Amino acid sequence: MPLPERPDLVLIDGSSYLYRAFYALPPLTNSKGAPTGAVYGVLNMLAKFLREFTPPRIGVVFDAPGKTFRDELFAEYKAHRPPMPDDLRSQTQPLLAAVEALGLPVLRVDGVEADDVIGTLARRAAARGHSVLISTGDKDMAQLVDEHITLINTMSGTILDRAGVKTKFDVYPEQIIDYLALVGDSSDNIPGIDKVGPKTAAKWLNSYGTLDGLLASSRAARPSRPSCARSMPRSSCARCCSSWMPRPLPRA
Repeated sequence: MPLPERPDLVLIDGSSYLYRAFYALPPLTNSKGAPTGAVYGVLNMLAKFLREFTPPRIGVVFDAPGKTFRDELFAEYKAHRPPMPDDLRSQTQPLLAAVEALGLPVLRVDGVEADDVIGTLARRAAARGHSVLISTGDKDMAQLVDEHITLINTMSGTILDRAGVKTKFDVYPEQIIDYLALVGDSSDNIPGIDKVGPKTAAKWLNSYGTLDGLLASSRAARPSRPSCARSMPRSSCARCCSSWMPRPLPRA
C-alpha cells in the first residue's frame, strides 16, 4: 500500500512507542547505571519518522498516570496488567523532556487515555478537511479511519486506509467497535462473546451490519441463527471500553 500524501497533521502514539522501545531493546544504561534504553529507542523512532515525513503540524501523545473514565465504566479494565516496570517508569520524565527539547509538542491529559486524545484531535482536524496520519500499533485506532484519517504502524510498515482496514479485519472502520465487542481485547482485559473469534465476528457483521442488527436478529429469529442476546450486557460494556470517545482537552 503506498504512503499517504504529505499529511496536514501527524499524531504519534508516544505510549505505544515507549513500550515498544522498552521491550525491543536490551537494558541499556548510562554511566551512572540509570536505564536509558526506552529513551534511546523512542528518540531513534521519532528521528526516523521525521526523516520520512515533514508534517506542518505534529503532536506526540502519551498516557497520563492514574485512572481514566474507562476504569469507572468497567472495573476490570486493564486490571490484569502488571504495574509499569521501575526501569521504564524512571525513563518517562526524561523522555518527555527529550521530546520537548526536539521541539515536538507533547500532549498528556490527566484522566484521558492517549487514544482518546488522539481520536479527539484527529476527528477535529478531519472535520476541518485536514488530512491526518496517526502513527500507532493499536488496533483500536482503526475505528478512526476515514477519507481524511490514515494509520501507519512504523514497526511493520503497515498503512491502513479504509480499504486496508477491510483487508486486515474483514470489516470496515465503522464496524471495528462492534468487531472488538464481539471478539474482546485480551490486551485491555475486555471480554468478548464466548467462542467468537475474528472470522466469526467478521462473518456476522458482514451479514447483519452492526452488533445491534445481530442482536435483533438473534432475539427474533430461528434457533439456527446466531444467539448472543444473553451476552448483551457484556458486549455493551466491551463496546464502550473499545470505543474512542471525544474528550474535552485543555487549551494551550
